[in-house]
Parts: sequence; C-alpha cells; structure tokens
Amino acid sequence: MRSSGFWAAICAAMAIGAGAFGAHAAPLAAAMLLKTGSLYQLSHAIAALVLRGNHPRSAGILLIGSNIFALSLYAMALGAPRWLGAVTPLGGVLMIGGWACAAISFARRG
Repeated sequence: MRSSGFWAAICAAMAIGAGAFGAHAAPLAAAMLLKTGSLYQLSHAIAALVLRGNHPRSAGILLIGSNIFALSLYAMALGAPRWLGAVTPLGGVLMIGGWACAAISFARRG
C-alpha cells in the first residue's frame, strides 16, 4: 500500500492538470467545475502532506474526501451525468471530518 505522501503528490499533480485544462481548454461551465475541484484537491493534498507524519488518519480522510469531491466535479465537467453531483457533498463531509479529526488529534497532543 502506498503512503499518504505518495497519494497526496498524485492528487496535487491531478489538480494542477485539471486546473490547467479548465483554464485553457474547457467551456466556461466545465471550467468552473474543474477550477473548484482543482482548488480543493490541491489544497487538501498539501494539507495531507503536512499532516501525514503525526496525523496520518486525518491525512487519509482528507485525501479520500477531496478525491471524491474533485473527481465527481471533474467527471461532470467532462460530460458525466449531472446526478453525479449528488456524490460531491459526500466528499465535502469527509473533508470536514478529516479536519475535525485533525483538530481532535492536535487537542490531545496539547
């Protein structure tokens, strides 16, 4: 199994690619979805890299959540059915949960 650092780096690369595609090649509606997904995926990939050493569970939850969130938006931008947007909030809930997990972990460490 790969480390959260590996997956965070893969997510960051995907986010940059999606953002670039949205900025240069996608129609406006798709570009907005790509931009939003890219922003969340990249920022949470960086957060996971920071958290992975002392808070690996938080890092993992952030990566799972941001990928569900971003990949559902990427898919819709590329033509997937709009009902897939119902999956996007699940990723958001997981990202919130990852941050809550990190907060609890930090509180316990003092």
